[in-house]
Amino acid sequence: MTIENIHQHLEMGKNKKLAILDACNEISFPKLLILLCILAVFAPSLIMTGVPKAMFLPLSLAIAFAMICSYTSAQTLVPAISNWILKAELFQKHPPGAHEEAGFFGRLKNGLVARLSSWMPRRRLIVSAYLVLSLGAAITCFLIIGKDLLPRTNNGQLQLRLKEPDGTRLEVTERMTRSVLQLIDTTVQGHVDISSAFVGLVPSSFGTSNLYIFNSGTHESVVQINLDERYKGRIDELKEELRRRILNRFPQLHISFEPIELTEKIMAQGASTPIEVRVAGKNMEEIKDYARRLTASLQHVSYLRDVQIAQPLNLPTIQISIDRNKLALMGLSIDAVSRSITDATSSSRYTDKNLWLDDKVAYTYQTQVQVPEHLMNSVQQLQSVSLVKGQARPLLSDVATIDIDTLTGEYDRAGPRRYVTVSANLYKKDLGSATEAVEKAIHELGPTSTGLIVEVKGMSSLLRETLDSLQTGLLAAIVVILLLLAANYQSFGVAISVLATVPAVLLGSMLLLLATGATLNLQSYMGIIMSTGVSVANALLIVTNAEKLRLKLKDPFKAAITSASIRLRPIMMTSIAMIVGMIPMASGLGEAGDQSAPLGRAVIGGLAASTFAALLVVPLVYGWIQQKRSFTSASLLPEDEA
Repeated sequence: MTIENIHQHLEMGKNKKLAILDACNEISFPKLLILLCILAVFAPSLIMTGVPKAMFLPLSLAIAFAMICSYTSAQTLVPAISNWILKAELFQKHPPGAHEEAGFFGRLKNGLVARLSSWMPRRRLIVSAYLVLSLGAAITCFLIIGKDLLPRTNNGQLQLRLKEPDGTRLEVTERMTRSVLQLIDTTVQGHVDISSAFVGLVPSSFGTSNLYIFNSGTHESVVQINLDERYKGRIDELKEELRRRILNRFPQLHISFEPIELTEKIMAQGASTPIEVRVAGKNMEEIKDYARRLTASLQHVSYLRDVQIAQPLNLPTIQISIDRNKLALMGLSIDAVSRSITDATSSSRYTDKNLWLDDKVAYTYQTQVQVPEHLMNSVQQLQSVSLVKGQARPLLSDVATIDIDTLTGEYDRAGPRRYVTVSANLYKKDLGSATEAVEKAIHELGPTSTGLIVEVKGMSSLLRETLDSLQTGLLAAIVVILLLLAANYQSFGVAISVLATVPAVLLGSMLLLLATGATLNLQSYMGIIMSTGVSVANALLIVTNAEKLRLKLKDPFKAAITSASIRLRPIMMTSIAMIVGMIPMASGLGEAGDQSAPLGRAVIGGLAASTFAALLVVPLVYGWIQQKRSFTSASLLPEDEA
C-alpha cells in the first residue's frame, strides 16, 4: 500500500522525496486504523475457551505480530528503501496524470467512476437490495451448509473395532481378526503398507493409555491399517465396502470405524465415534431398555453406520452361590473360598504375592501360579476345585451351587450414575445434520422416566460449543470494529458504511464452501474471520479518503466516487495478491492438505465478494449516510463543521 501511494504521488508530478513524504503522511493514520481493525478481528480468540482457543489463538497471535511488524516496516523501512531504489525520472517524463489515465487500471477506473455515477441517484434501492439479498442468501447458505468440527481428511489410515458376541474366547476372536486382516488386504488389492491388531484385554501389568487402546473383553479387537501411497480411492467408499464384505462373511460381528490420528482422538475427547449418546440413570435395566430402543430408532437413519451399544451388556458369567452354614460347619471362611476360586480361574498373583530373588543377578521376579485356561473350561472342573491346600476335600461343589447367567460386562459412571453409550458413525454426512437427526430421534422416543438422563456427547457436544464460541467471537469482533471506527469518525453512520462489506464476506465464503463440497468447521471459520479483517481494511481505505475529500469538495457523493477510483488500485492489488496466495492452500494438495483447504477457500470466496462490495456498494452506503452532512454535521471534529 505504501509503495502504491508513493507511485500515485509521483504521478502527480512531485519530486521523489516530497512524494514519499506526502504518501506516507497520507496513509499513516488509515493504516493504523486498518492495523487496529485487524487486531480487533482476532482479539476475541483471547476470550475463547477449550478447543476453539487452542486452535485459533496461535493463528491470531502469529497474524497480530506479523501485522504490527509489517506496519512498523511500512512506516520506516519502506520509505527509506523507496528513496533509494525508485526511479522518479520515469514519472517526470510524462505530464501529471498521464500514468493514471493509461493502461488497464485507467480503463478500470473510468468504468468504476461511470458505474458509480449512474448508480448514485438510485443508491437507496441498490443498497437496500444488496443488504436484503446478501443477508438473506448468507442465512440460507448457513442453514444449508454442513457443519463439522474438523475438515474431512483422506490420509490413508483406518482404525477398526471388531466385536464378537459378548464373552467370545480370546483364540476365537484372534482367528476372526486374522481373517478380517486378510479380507482388508484383498479389498485394497494388496496396498496395505502397515497393519497391526490388538486382541482382548490389555494386561494389568502393561502400562498404556486408553487414548491408544481400550478393549472391554476377550470378544473385542482393534485393527489399524496404513495404506500405501499408490492406493487411490475415497475413504468413505472404502469404509462402506469393508462394512459390506466383513458383515457378509461374519454376520455375527459388530464393527465400528474409529479416529486414528492423535489430533482426532484428542478432539473427540475420548469418544470412539462422531455420534455418542449417553443414557445415564440409577436403574440399570431402565438404562438398557432405553438404549436398545434408541439403537433401533437410529438404525433407520439412512446415513448413520455402525449403530450399536458400546458396552457389553450380556457377558456370560458364572454365578456361585455359597452356603454359609456349610462353610461354618467345615471351619472355612468366604475369604478362603474366594482365594481358591481366584487361584484356579485367574492367578495367584491377585491373592498371594510372591517375589523370588535371583542371587546371581540380584533381580527380583514375581512368581505366580495359574491353571491353564484350556484345562479349566467347564463347570464340572470348577466344581472340583479344592478349598484347602494339600487336601482333596472339601471341594467347591460341597459348599456352593453354580449357575450360568449373563451380566453387564462393563460399568461406566459419570458421577454417581451408571451410563450406557449408543455410538454411530457417519456416511457422507456432516456432523451437524447427524446431531439434529439424533436429537429428533431422542425426542420421538418421548419423555424418560424419573432419574433417567439422555445426553448427546462426544464430538457433537464439542461441535456445538465450538461453533457457538466462533460465532460469538466473530460477532464480538464486528462490534469492537464498529466502536473503534465510530470513535475515530465520531459517527456511527460512517462506521456502519465500513462494515457494509461483511454480508458479502459471509455470502462469498459460504458459496465457495458449498460449491467445493466443504463444510463450516474450525478451519473455514478462521478463513471467514481473516477475510472479514481484510475486507474491513479495504472499505476503510475508501471511507477514510472519502471523509477527507468531502471536507474539500462539500459533496459526499463526488467524494465517495473519487475515493473509490483513487483507492481502486491498492484494493485490487491487496485482494488479488491474497487470493492468489491462498490458491495452493485451497487446492488441498500435499500432505494433510485437506485439513487446511477450507480456510483457503473461505478466504478466497470472502475476499472476492467483498472486493466488489467495497468498490461498488461502500461508496453508495457512504453517500447515502453522509448526504446531509456536506455543510452541517453533528460530528465533534472541529474541521467537520460548516
